[in-house]
Amino acid sequence: MSIGFIMMCHTALDRAEQVARYWANQGAPVVVHVDRRVKKHAFDSFRDALGDLPDVSFCQRHACEWGTWSLVAAAQAGAEQMLKRHPDIRHVYLASGLCLPLRPLDELRAYLNARPWTDFIESVTTSEVGWTQGGLDMERFTLRFPFSWQRHKWLFDRYVRLQRQLKVKRAIPAGIVPHMGSQWWCLTSATLRAILQDPARADHDRYFKSVWIPDESYFQTLVRLYATSIESRSLTLAKFDFQGKPHIFYDDHLQLLRRSDCFMARKIWPKADRLYAHFLQPRKAAKKPAEPNPAKIDRLFTQAAERRIRGRPGLYMQSRFPLKDLENGKTSAPYSIFQGFTDVFEDFDIWLRKYVSARVHGHLFAPERAEFSGRERMFNGCLTDDAALRDYNRKAFLTNLIWNSRGERQCYMLSPRDQVQSLDMDWFTATDPNAQISIITGAWSIPLFQANKRFNIVRKEAAILQRRELQQLEVLRSTYIKARVRVWNLQEFVENPMEPLQTIIDELSPRTSRRLTEAPRMVDLNGFGQFLQNLKNQGMQPQRMGDFPVAGDLKPYSTRRRRPYLVK
Repeated sequence: MSIGFIMMCHTALDRAEQVARYWANQGAPVVVHVDRRVKKHAFDSFRDALGDLPDVSFCQRHACEWGTWSLVAAAQAGAEQMLKRHPDIRHVYLASGLCLPLRPLDELRAYLNARPWTDFIESVTTSEVGWTQGGLDMERFTLRFPFSWQRHKWLFDRYVRLQRQLKVKRAIPAGIVPHMGSQWWCLTSATLRAILQDPARADHDRYFKSVWIPDESYFQTLVRLYATSIESRSLTLAKFDFQGKPHIFYDDHLQLLRRSDCFMARKIWPKADRLYAHFLQPRKAAKKPAEPNPAKIDRLFTQAAERRIRGRPGLYMQSRFPLKDLENGKTSAPYSIFQGFTDVFEDFDIWLRKYVSARVHGHLFAPERAEFSGRERMFNGCLTDDAALRDYNRKAFLTNLIWNSRGERQCYMLSPRDQVQSLDMDWFTATDPNAQISIITGAWSIPLFQANKRFNIVRKEAAILQRRELQQLEVLRSTYIKARVRVWNLQEFVENPMEPLQTIIDELSPRTSRRLTEAPRMVDLNGFGQFLQNLKNQGMQPQRMGDFPVAGDLKPYSTRRRRPYLVK
């Protein structure tokens, strides 16, 4: 015999029975350890089901708990029985009850026969590679852990903190250099026998009983004392997420597991009928067995971990609603915001649609309703124009609108009238690299100028809107801004609107290189200077509007472009 298997079982005993029978029918001895916490009737049924196989035996049972010495004791019991009952064995393979062989047993035999003195076990020094999860690296070997992390987290954490405060450290036995790695190994019988029969075993066991998660360090450390040739890797494919929890393989991972060329995979979903049916069927060994290469699928797991941690830019859902500034992109695509343009121009949104290939909305955050493009009542993703639903979560409304319309740039109009007490939205868009914000400051005053209202009411409303705009501009002057922001005051924009409009069109449609020949129709501003003076006379100081003449009319702007000239 060249190889025997130790199976560590605690659940899904029906699947463990299938795998044990698969190995035993091909001449490989199997020693099964069943968690002592498994019900007696379940254990008896499991043992009786395998009773017809003489090469399958059951070892002494231990109540196993994650992170404790019991898992090492169970592996020791299985190894001792394997070496005693099958002394001619050459390699011993430790597997769990949820492991599944991916390749024919003859391929594994041939692979190990070509490497008769090689131990396959992941064994990494903790001082050089800090890959552990959970905050304890070298300390797991120098502190004591009498409390179970799973059952007594509070006591576990407090006792660790106490030892740190008292600077308590226990000595590592002489000759021991702590190593760590996967608990699923394949060791030669010579190395395994040397570990179990070492005169210093009692001291080693006593020390590792107080190490945290000793099943990932006991054999991984002691193998360095006796092995003649170590391959620091496991022959079992076991992948872990960013929290250190094992990935579970399902039926739709069939092709992924086949590509890995690994001999074993863990952890398999017990109801993955397709996986068990495919990999446990009789198969011929390949003439040229491939080298196990889990790196073939590492890229997919890396991408999955990245997707799990960071998510998709601009996508929010119940299963992943990240913390502020950890969104991996606030929105999913570029979009443009125009503030003040609908106050300066008549039908600006209609004019803009003619020049850009984008969806141009009205005031999405208008007090009465969301003004979707074309006055639609419903937008992509069943977004309704109802103001109450929109204002329940304005950020979600905007991010959903952009996500649901990926591939088409979105533009919308904005005004200080639209966002009462919503500086959070200002910060959200201002810190979004996808946002392009164009603002004509002071344009909010034009509808007041045109309104037929009592002037004391106009003055109060003007003061509120100006304060709102100044707060917004204060946000846009922050050093944390990531959006592309362009700001003009009303007077300088009115004097020469073609240049900023051309800049905006070029940014929205850079490939068209379309030159503007006409600007949208500007509202009548005759008498606007006197309106601003009246505000001053009433005790308000208009800001960010520029200098408008009190008497006389504004000089009309021209759409003609000046001829270029050279300076000699």
